[in-house]
Amino acid sequence: MQVWVFRNARFEFLQWRRKAYVVSVALLLLGIAAMVFNVVSLGNWQNYGVDFTGGTRIVIRVGEGTTVADLREALGGAEAPPISQFGAENEFTIRVPLVAGEEPEESANQLSATLSASSTVGEFEIREREFVGPTIGGELQRQAVLAMVVSFLATLLYLAVRFEFRFGLASVIATIHDILLTLGFLALFRIEISLPTVAAILTVIGYSLNDTIVVFDRIRENLNKKGGRREDSEALTNRSINEVLPRTVITSGTTLVVLLALLILGGAVISDFTVVLILGVVIGTYSSIFVASPALLEIQTRWGTKDEARRKKDRRKDRGKEAIPV
Repeated sequence: MQVWVFRNARFEFLQWRRKAYVVSVALLLLGIAAMVFNVVSLGNWQNYGVDFTGGTRIVIRVGEGTTVADLREALGGAEAPPISQFGAENEFTIRVPLVAGEEPEESANQLSATLSASSTVGEFEIREREFVGPTIGGELQRQAVLAMVVSFLATLLYLAVRFEFRFGLASVIATIHDILLTLGFLALFRIEISLPTVAAILTVIGYSLNDTIVVFDRIRENLNKKGGRREDSEALTNRSINEVLPRTVITSGTTLVVLLALLILGGAVISDFTVVLILGVVIGTYSSIFVASPALLEIQTRWGTKDEARRKKDRRKDRGKEAIPV
């Protein structure tokens, strides 16, 4: 059953595409500015976690009443390593960066000794230790980038075979847009880049592509209907978007409800993962309407296709018939 608001939708989405371009460019520039600021302040364009930079991740349980501020004071104040709450109120994660010439085990032992000698932290228990070397961190970074590149190439090939090359190119443009916006938001809010975060980004790619393919499939269906090849490209694309709008809104809305519940009830352990997915759903829904479809129209208009050539020829014939005196 269609949502009543969209039952007879006739929104002129493509008339708003230039405003959407301005919004996208502004957000991309904001993300780039955040990345540059992170390079200056953090030394990296993103807030990489121990998974990618190498170091020691320690989960500790402390006594009731001990806060992040107490732990930070015990570990050197402003020079303390990143500390965040982990799950329960009295559990915290401490990320000790890798120090040249020092073994990860040595860093963990030194941190434990510092906490034991501190007057601001009482009894504590180390619940978990995770050591990552710089070689492994660098390899994980390369594998993450390779996974994204392979997904782009596989998408382009799939859509080029199933639809036409122009559909594949437009979808890749939209997906790159989505990934850049997501990375920009991650840099802006300094969300830690870890293996679960990369998994969320890859999930975002899949969600965005799925939404784009739904729109493109309806465009192809309408093109193959009688008279579809002669219809104006912008009008046909607008009609196709409106026809799948109920499905898009319902799918995105229900997904967001689940993710918001997960964000509220899931705890700190998966909060970053959930935030990235929420960003991806919002950005992917936006891009399937205001980036992928306009990109397809621009490719078709600027470089031309057989359909566009046929439409131009038909329009010339129609003008010729109108010019013949009765």
